[in-house]
Amino acid sequence: MSWESLEKRKLELEEITTKKIPANSKEIGVARSYGDLKENHEFKAAKEMQAVLMRRKLELEAMIVSAQGTDFSGVKGDEVAIGTVVEYESAEGGEKKTVTILGAWDSDPERGILSYQTAVAQALVRRKVGDTAELPSEKGPKTAVTIRSIRPFKS
Repeated sequence: MSWESLEKRKLELEEITTKKIPANSKEIGVARSYGDLKENHEFKAAKEMQAVLMRRKLELEAMIVSAQGTDFSGVKGDEVAIGTVVEYESAEGGEKKTVTILGAWDSDPERGILSYQTAVAQALVRRKVGDTAELPSEKGPKTAVTIRSIRPFKS
């Protein structure tokens, strides 16, 4: 994954640990002061949020421990791989599209950035300029595309 994505996860963990969990603890205390915990909806909601926050905290800690950041500087661009920008063209309509294939946490489909784990990225990986690929479609049958260019991603 990119250093940027790794940093975002670290910041999210810091916010959960230093702001959200302490705020939630205060909410639990206030809700507890209302009395009868069996009928106390504020207390139940705060405890549910506590579980969500703790689960996310543990998830982020596990991810960050095993994460390896990169700037993708070693990517050659002779074939589609993690850290490449790929331009392809639809075999039917000639519609061109450019996507960037990055790490698992880097996905931003609106900006054309795909995680290498997506079905589209998997269909493109290891292909070269001029190769064809069958891309999965949400709207039905696969779409045949031809790869027009591949270049290394520059962060």
